[in-house]
Amino acid sequence: MTLNDRHPTGLSASEQSGTGILPSPTPSLSWLPPAGLTESECEGYEIEARWDGDTTRRHRTEGTAPRAAWPWAPLPSRTRADLRVRLVGDRLSPWSQTLTVRTALWDEADWTSGWISPPRDDSDLTDRGAWEFRTSFDLAEVPPYACLYATALGLYEATVNGARVGDIELAPGFTSYRSTLHAQAYDVTHLLRPGRNTITLTVSDGWFRGRNGGGQGRNAWGRILAVRAQLESGAALLAGTGPDWSVRPSSVTRADLMRGQATDLRSRPSDEPGERVRVNAVTAPTPSWSPAPPVRRVAEWGPHSVTRLREGVSLVDAGQNISGWLRLRNLGGRDAFTRLEYGEHLSPGGDLTTSHLDVDPSRPFAQVDEVTAAGEEGETFEPRHTIHGFRYVRVTHPGRDLRPDDITVVAVHSDLERRGWFNCSDPDLERLHHAADWSFRGNIVDIPTDCPTRERSGWTGDFGLYAPVAARLYDIDGFGRKWLRSVRDDQLDNGLPAMFSPDSELMRENPDHSGLVGGGSAGWGDALIDVPWTLYTEYGNPEVLAESWDSMRAWVEYALRCAREIRHPSRTARSAEPAPHEQYVWDGPFHFGEWCEPRRPDDPPLSVANLFATDQGEVATTYLYRSLSRLSHIAAVLERPDDADHFKDLACHVRDAWRTEFLRPDGHTVTDTQAAYVRALAFGLFPENLRAAAADRLVSLIHENDDRLGTGFLTTGLLLPTLADAGHADLAYRLLLRRGVPSWLGMLERGATTMWEEWEGVDSEGNAHASLNHYSKGAVIQFLHAYVAGLRQHPSSVGWERFTVRPCPGGGLTTAHFAHLTPRGLIDINWAVEEAQFTLDIDIPPTTSAEIVLPDGSTHHRGVGRHRFTCTSKPTP
Repeated sequence: MTLNDRHPTGLSASEQSGTGILPSPTPSLSWLPPAGLTESECEGYEIEARWDGDTTRRHRTEGTAPRAAWPWAPLPSRTRADLRVRLVGDRLSPWSQTLTVRTALWDEADWTSGWISPPRDDSDLTDRGAWEFRTSFDLAEVPPYACLYATALGLYEATVNGARVGDIELAPGFTSYRSTLHAQAYDVTHLLRPGRNTITLTVSDGWFRGRNGGGQGRNAWGRILAVRAQLESGAALLAGTGPDWSVRPSSVTRADLMRGQATDLRSRPSDEPGERVRVNAVTAPTPSWSPAPPVRRVAEWGPHSVTRLREGVSLVDAGQNISGWLRLRNLGGRDAFTRLEYGEHLSPGGDLTTSHLDVDPSRPFAQVDEVTAAGEEGETFEPRHTIHGFRYVRVTHPGRDLRPDDITVVAVHSDLERRGWFNCSDPDLERLHHAADWSFRGNIVDIPTDCPTRERSGWTGDFGLYAPVAARLYDIDGFGRKWLRSVRDDQLDNGLPAMFSPDSELMRENPDHSGLVGGGSAGWGDALIDVPWTLYTEYGNPEVLAESWDSMRAWVEYALRCAREIRHPSRTARSAEPAPHEQYVWDGPFHFGEWCEPRRPDDPPLSVANLFATDQGEVATTYLYRSLSRLSHIAAVLERPDDADHFKDLACHVRDAWRTEFLRPDGHTVTDTQAAYVRALAFGLFPENLRAAAADRLVSLIHENDDRLGTGFLTTGLLLPTLADAGHADLAYRLLLRRGVPSWLGMLERGATTMWEEWEGVDSEGNAHASLNHYSKGAVIQFLHAYVAGLRQHPSSVGWERFTVRPCPGGGLTTAHFAHLTPRGLIDINWAVEEAQFTLDIDIPPTTSAEIVLPDGSTHHRGVGRHRFTCTSKPTP
């Protein structure tokens, strides 16, 4: 048995900083049960903690759930705690290995250091570089433990005696800085030495005042850079930011997260004193501690190829579309100049192009790094004050060659723990899974973004749709909870969320902002309920529901108010007075609708005006029903029975209104689109006696469309599961394996290594359109996990206490494998078809139970252990 110091629950903060620093004075605890443990052998667990002079405290839990809320008083700041756990049953198991953690600084009074800033305002400059802050101090001897706490309004890196501190990138991370600012803690004991010591903090714009969003506006949260840090041994302050620090421009002469970094290695700061700092020229929230793992350099490899385009210009192919950068060595002699231009596509002529990423043609999108060499032996360039979305890099290197071994491709994103692995007998489906996985990875740079290039905004809809899929691949609990804090920070008092969070447009502070209306779009705003619900059901911790309760309730009340008070013009034209059911039809003020459905030549141009004119009541009312239903379940979990009954009753009214307004007696919907049937079938809006007719109509619409999908942003991930659940798995496989446009494999045929924003992201002539790294369409891989491999959590289970394995072979597949590390342990599924025999092997983790449904319809129930099942297999279509 081991205490789990990674997510889903609070002790994972030790991974956040690499020093065992907890993110909360009352952290949640989780652990993995002993191998082979059955439900009947587990009465509960005993947790032991020691702190404050080795006083021992013990607490017992009941039941099999391998988690517990913090059972004692809040831990004080700067406290070391030793934790371990053991099983309680017929006998006490041995204690787990001890996990040692430390607490951070909880209160403003703990921060004895001040904020320091550059001596002058540079916020109006076109190109802004990084500033280097420095101080020195003396130690008689190195203390047994020394911790550096740091944060910034900007982006910072720290060094102690010239050595880099930690391995976190882009600290302090992306938050809604007016409300939330995270700090980091680092064990620097090994970097100190007796005598003179020096701390250096290099600070650049980062998200705080650098370019943000599609509009690439600057100075979103402020105009003044600032940094705050203190080095402590126990409660003793060794050094802290204040008036004794000096500051000077660094060798980073231009630094912007979106546009890139320029570095002049000839101008490395000397040891000469710098200028005086400004002290406390800013105001900021008391630093808090992120529950998410940080951004790190998570993978490195050599380039796939380096092609000479012309004299002094080469094209680097990383082989994969990613977020990150290139590291270069052999930069040339003194004054040698290198320019790196990053992008995700090549023109038909084979050169780099970024024109498809231009949000505004008058402001071409560019990601450009530059470095001027000092000519010193062993020089390298790594642009850690920016980040890029790219597969290709055009490198200009006048007067010298560029060799493959001079280049390292560095993937940079949030360091989420891997939790899911898939493979099968079809290489194309493995490539599809790989592309969907990398598309998500490219969009988890501290927040879930829409794309790693032109916008990088934390759109609510994207993560709300993909979170259930992401949770099968990674531990997203802390990552999701961090993002939800920004969502709550940005939400208006009337319940309206921002379109994306953190909101660099500061819509909460600008009530006349034209973008406010987009935050209330169905399927986007509903992420405020969908993401907490996903985190709760996956990891079993109700704290995430309690944290977001007020936010979730405010959201549905906003939507209900819109339904009561707004009528779409098409309904007003139908009748001057609304019918009684219309108070539950949500059709305004604005909805993106299905968004990015495959377009036909005669479709009108996609515009905001057209979206306002289109009646999206069918879409929005369906989402309102699901959100109310989920909120009723959430209220029950939180032991709020009156709220549970209230929202259940409202959900029934909304369901009945949807049926009255949008459902015909023959089971057809008024809008009669693929998406409408998928959504209503998946969310349970059809009466039972009409579900079969609705599924048949969905099948007919697909056949009428040349057996091609016609869904967009909201329902593409639900399409194949809905077909399979309705008894049409053969059609689901046909769609999955289709090629051409629109299709998933069609993207791969045209060179995709990540999912595209539009179905025809690269046209037949090789021209790109919109983003080539938008992960939402990658939600299709939930079909690979839940239907091809067959793994689904039981609807009444949370935290994987019970699950179903129901493989659905098809598409000519002969083998499939999926492994998923749940909070209770690893579920491992392997099946194979050979000579008309289907064989399934499954590992069931401790304290869980599984229902296994074989392709012949036979059902089996098993507990912990490895099990094999066989049956006669029908030929796969």
